Amino acid sequence: MTSPSLQRRLGLGDAVFIGLGSMIGAGVFAAFAPAAAAAGSGLLVGLAIAAVVAFGNATSSAQLAAVHPTSGGTYAYGRAELGPWWGFIAGWGFVIGKTASCAAMALTFAAYAAPPGWERPIAIAAVVALATVNWFGVTRTAQATRVIVIVVLLTLAVAVAAGGAAPDSAQWLSPQALWADGVYGILQSAGLLFFAFAGYARIATMGEEVRDPAKTIPRAIVLAFAGALIVYALVASTVLSTLGPDATAASSEPVAAAAAASGWAWAAPVVRVGAAAASLGALLALIAGIGRTAFAMAREGDLPRFFSAVHPRWHVPHRAEAAIAAIVIVAVTLVDLRGAIGFSSFGVLLYYLVANLAAFRQGAQARRYPRALQVVGAAGCVILGLTLPWQSVVAGAVVVIAGVVYRMLRLRFSRAA
Repeated sequence: MTSPSLQRRLGLGDAVFIGLGSMIGAGVFAAFAPAAAAAGSGLLVGLAIAAVVAFGNATSSAQLAAVHPTSGGTYAYGRAELGPWWGFIAGWGFVIGKTASCAAMALTFAAYAAPPGWERPIAIAAVVALATVNWFGVTRTAQATRVIVIVVLLTLAVAVAAGGAAPDSAQWLSPQALWADGVYGILQSAGLLFFAFAGYARIATMGEEVRDPAKTIPRAIVLAFAGALIVYALVASTVLSTLGPDATAASSEPVAAAAAASGWAWAAPVVRVGAAAASLGALLALIAGIGRTAFAMAREGDLPRFFSAVHPRWHVPHRAEAAIAAIVIVAVTLVDLRGAIGFSSFGVLLYYLVANLAAFRQGAQARRYPRALQVVGAAGCVILGLTLPWQSVVAGAVVVIAGVVYRMLRLRFSRAA
């Protein structure tokens, strides 16, 4: 009996919206406060650095996706171009990093939407609800994400307009303010803000569900990346000019606080609703992307093959997605937002390091972008990974080593059998 397979149901617009939904919720409403704590106004320099590194990674992902239109993203690309071990390291980094991202998005949603004391139960309920949406098919995921992204963009337009009406915070953009926390602080902010750009990976992981993937995936990655960068730059400038770097760092909801500073009484509640919607959109797309990478790894035996099943009716990797949702629920009960973002960035930077190395190795027939972009992307991944908060680096290294040991033991036992 033939196993059910994933189906190609998504067009360019669907793929772009899935990428935007993954990025905008993470970046605008979760990453600016910890980035401001690391670098103050220098987070704008950090944003530019993160964008350069992310663009190198995006072009590598696009080049690889055009040649390898399959589920799993860099896990599949690394296996094909560099070998099984490289693929495993990429896939493991993605799964652990993006599981932390799911926890961050659930906690962000609860911070804006839950009454005091109910944050973690509401975050858990959001994970359960969105895992259920994903269970019933990728087209429902794409439709829901499209609606959420439109709501969020309208909300951010309100936030930028309100912030523009507020008094400007003095000296937030002076050269002294930009460099007050030094190069290390700026690089740490870039590593934290990189978390905000990683959503285009969701597009690449869905290579078996996109129509004409050789053309659609590269175009969708570049379009989603460019749109997110424009939004980030506008909102970051508005928040810093309204609140100043210290208040931005101290706020648990800086975008809403900037809107409230305008004196428009109705603006802050609107922004809170938009923040909750953005976080849900990111969480929805993240669960879909992680489930498909876990599905691809299970299909190759790098995770238990139990998770390689595809639902016979809804054509989704339902067992993998259910397992991811269960792990996210555990993470939500244990971690805080800053820790989740740092850990996520470490895992995802490792993932994109492998993507850049794989794209660098491709020959002339597959080349769409100059190798210099892959060099910039790879070097940036290493530098930003090492300048993250040390707790995130240590925790990430420990979990990566645990994954490597697991695979070594599995290979040894399978050879012995």
